[in-house]
Amino acid sequence: MVDMTESLMFLGAMAFMAGLIDAAVGGGGLIQIPALFNALPGAAPAVVFGTNKVAAVSGTLFAARSYVRRVRLPWRLVLPAALAAFALSFVGASAVSLIPKAVMRPLVLALLVVMAVYTLWKKDFGALHTPVTVGRRQRIQAMLLGGAIGFYDGLFGPGTGSFLIFLFIRCFAFDFLHASAAAKFVNIATNLAALAYFLPQDQVLWHYALPMAVCNVLGALSGSWLALRGGSQLVRGVFLLLLVVLIGRFAYEIVA
Repeated sequence: MVDMTESLMFLGAMAFMAGLIDAAVGGGGLIQIPALFNALPGAAPAVVFGTNKVAAVSGTLFAARSYVRRVRLPWRLVLPAALAAFALSFVGASAVSLIPKAVMRPLVLALLVVMAVYTLWKKDFGALHTPVTVGRRQRIQAMLLGGAIGFYDGLFGPGTGSFLIFLFIRCFAFDFLHASAAAKFVNIATNLAALAYFLPQDQVLWHYALPMAVCNVLGALSGSWLALRGGSQLVRGVFLLLLVVLIGRFAYEIVA
């Protein structure tokens, strides 16, 4: 009983931090998933991922709610991206066995480095919100963007939020704050798709998932408040910091 209480306290603290970071720029899984593996060494990976998704989607829902109250989003772009992400995440999950992770890691590392260099080089990148006029071409582009990210999330996963933020800025001229808000809705779609896979197979430890969900929500509310208060400049700084962490992680996994 003591061990379980200690595990819950540890996982609750990690879920709070994950929700806080995820609400601002994504990347909460970098904290929450390793914490679950550490606290539950005997759990199967599918159970860890299912438990993580329950907590993650709870926080993301509340973060999205906070953003939508303060930030106006072009729903004719965001919704097609989210729907395509939901559908293609299933395809990505089914292709997991076809593409070795050893092939994916160097490719993702290269993309992360390009994103970091581009963001640092273009000082005004994501500073101003000047969204494009939404027409048929832009909606198709949003579906392709969402579908590609959904496929990647189902196939591999790490860095999904960072890719979404970067692409919403690069393709649709969002600022960092609006891009982060839009990314939340695509993340909700991919998380729900994952849960549609995990829940019927009973791959969730509810006695851990529910307390973690509460803590993740509290973290998400704190993170979205900080992001809205600090604006695009704060989100840009945290975004670059997250990219550095992701680059370090992938580089270590490749050479280790």
